[in-house]
Amino acid sequence: MGNAFEGFWAVLVKESLHLSRDSVALVLALGVPLIQMSILGWAIDTNVRQVSTVVLNEDGRRQSRELIQRFENSDTFRVVSYATNDAELHDAVRSGRARVAIKIPVDFADRLSKDRTATVLILIDGSDSSVAGQAITVSTAIGLDESLRRVLGPRQVLPVEIRPQLLFNPDSRSPNFFLPGLLAVLLLSVTTFLTAFSIVREKENGTLEQLFITPVRPLGLLLGKIVPYLALGFVELCALLIAMRWVFGVPIHGSTVLLLVLSIPYLFVAIAFGTFISTRVSSQAQAMQMAFLTFIPSIFFSGYIFPRDTMPAFCYWLSYLVPATYYINITRGIILRGAAFQHVAVDGAILVSMGLGLLLLAARQFQRKVIA
Repeated sequence: MGNAFEGFWAVLVKESLHLSRDSVALVLALGVPLIQMSILGWAIDTNVRQVSTVVLNEDGRRQSRELIQRFENSDTFRVVSYATNDAELHDAVRSGRARVAIKIPVDFADRLSKDRTATVLILIDGSDSSVAGQAITVSTAIGLDESLRRVLGPRQVLPVEIRPQLLFNPDSRSPNFFLPGLLAVLLLSVTTFLTAFSIVREKENGTLEQLFITPVRPLGLLLGKIVPYLALGFVELCALLIAMRWVFGVPIHGSTVLLLVLSIPYLFVAIAFGTFISTRVSSQAQAMQMAFLTFIPSIFFSGYIFPRDTMPAFCYWLSYLVPATYYINITRGIILRGAAFQHVAVDGAILVSMGLGLLLLAARQFQRKVIA
């Protein structure tokens, strides 16, 4: 009976040499995890700070201005605009431009001077549960502290009453918050992976070269491969929406048709990116590793779990390069806030531009392969 480990050293040397010459594998195995840890270590901050806030100050006198200043000094709220009426106030929250709205009534200073309770209304976007919880806690604490500062003598009522009102998700249900954002991640998993594998599979089977010698143009070849996966992704989207609505009870407050229409650009971006990956790698294993890299940014940089407002400036601006950032704005806006087309049109236009840009890059890479 021979040595069971015979040939071990020879195979070990061979594989070590092969691995040392595979630069792609070395980068994916060593460099990418370090880059991801560094970026995520800077980007993830569970402390909610600088929440975008819109203010409607109908009083305008010193007492109301001081109260607004106290909100800003808390580091939890960041006033981004001032509304002139209730319609502007609600529209800012519905469109996602602000997560919190503060309304100070016209008789705020008068009621304080007459030893009566002055009520301040706080409207909070409940589509982001972490922001909503922190906003309620801090705003209530500010109101209580402001009251304690003003209580003198035998006064029986608190001077300032903060009334938080949770919009869009009043029961703070987790499915209402997580599932609309989860759509972006699940759609990405199917479309990007399958598309990335399709062209690489052609390479490994040797059929891609046969396609190159046919009259098929590179852009036509790409579109022919993309459309079936686009249809598959759209069917998956419909199935996920049905499950979200009827199994988990998440209401869709906006237009379902608008949501479906604006989902097509996102699907197109994911498929175009998968196609671009397939033109840059030579094996399905590499395609899987490259496609997997899209998940980390889509989960952590898009605002799906952690608010983007808490990120450092570099990571915040980097999040604008993540397609899921715009699609989550669309899904949460339409599903939870009932946003209309004008509220999410910019996000849709950006996704269209991203998809076209990635498709042209993939087509150019294909063209180089044909010429070569």
